[in-house]
Formats: sequence, structure tokens, C-alpha cells
Amino acid sequence: MDTDVTSLEEVLGFVQSHREDNSSYICVSNVHMCMEVFDSKDFATVVNTADMVIPDGRPIYWAQKLLGNKGATQVRGQDIMNAICAISGSKQLNIGLYGGSSPELLLEVKRKLSNTYPDVKITYAYAPPFRSLTETEDVQMCTEINGSAVDVLFVGIGCPKQERWMYEHKGKINCVMLGVGAAFDFIAGSKKHAPRWMQLAGLEWLFRLASEPERLWQRYLKQNPRFLFHFFRQKIFGIEFGD
Repeated sequence: MDTDVTSLEEVLGFVQSHREDNSSYICVSNVHMCMEVFDSKDFATVVNTADMVIPDGRPIYWAQKLLGNKGATQVRGQDIMNAICAISGSKQLNIGLYGGSSPELLLEVKRKLSNTYPDVKITYAYAPPFRSLTETEDVQMCTEINGSAVDVLFVGIGCPKQERWMYEHKGKINCVMLGVGAAFDFIAGSKKHAPRWMQLAGLEWLFRLASEPERLWQRYLKQNPRFLFHFFRQKIFGIEFGD
């Protein structure tokens, strides 16, 4: 996975400079995504075709640092979402929301964003069903997004679904698409953030595991040790992921 060494300011600059492009998308990388890429050539194409891949997870940021990228910084998906919403009024960026587990949750996301950022202009919001959209529904959805003059579309339907969705809709939706994972749930309050000290210590995964053990224990048991193995393999022997 080709994760960019970047910063919050650089990502904001990319979004503003590409707002009027035909179509682009940004992936936010963590250990889960990294290992999904490692396990699937198709998904590797999806992620590596992105216009940017930003280091969302603390372990990804640490890996960049330890591999010699001194200028590496962590750019969390929700941090960039908040930063975009904060400047959206002054920069005249129209915001779109695609995702959420229900229309009610998405309504709460809109309410919280509007309260936090009074100048934010949300011109489109849709909580899609868990099934795939029909071709007719998909065409209608693309038409509605483009008709709403969305500049930045936050896509929150989870990895790897959201990355595949953005890849499939590049060229169909005229905006910057940004996959934000569980950010909608955090904003709405249906999920809680780890304390800041746990985030800085790289223990956010442990907090989430304690919060959702039945859903996440198999993922973390499978992916975290494998990530460490392949990282040290690259660090010590210079054998990159996928080789």
C-alpha cells in the first residue's frame, strides 16, 4: 500500500485545489486496510489508484517514521473531516454525506456538524441501504450528488466497502470523495473516541476492541500480529509488503 507522507495542511490544500476536478478520492489507511491490501490484489488496485492515501492509524504513522520518513505525521480521518468542515464556510465548500447506519443517525450527524460549524453548508446527505444499489438507484444517486454541487463528499460505509465504492464512482461523481470510516458514528455519539492518551500511545484499537469485542476481536487477532511481522520484515531485511 502506497501511503503518502503528508500533513493535515497538505491534505486540506489538495482538497481545495481538486474541488473542481472531474473526480478524485482519498483513502485513510490503518492496519486493517493495510492488511486487506496485502491480502487482495484487487483491493490493492482500489487503494493504490486513490489520489491520496493518508496515514490515519498511529501504527502507520510510526511505521513511516521508523522507515526513515522524518516528516511523517498522523492525519486522522475525522481530523481532516473536522478541518474541512471548519473552513467550508470561508472557502465556500459544499459538503456531502454518504453513509451512516440509518437516516436517523445521519440526521444527527448533520445536526452536530451544523452546531459545531455554523457556516457549514451540507447540500447532500444520504444513508444508503446495506444492500447494493440497483443500477437505476445508483444513476439517480450520482445525479443528485452532482446536482447538489458537492465539493467534498464524506463516505462513511466502512472499509473495504467505502474504498471500493469510491473507486467505482470515480469519474461519475464530480467532487473529492473522502472515506472516513466510523467518523459518522463518532460525530453522532453512537460510538466513543478513545481517550487522547490512548490515541497517542497507539492503543485506540484496544479501546475499540473493548467497546465492540464481538465485532472486532477476530480482525485484531488476525491483522495486528501480521502487520507487525511484515513491518519488521521490511525494516530489518528491506522486504516490502507484498514481496
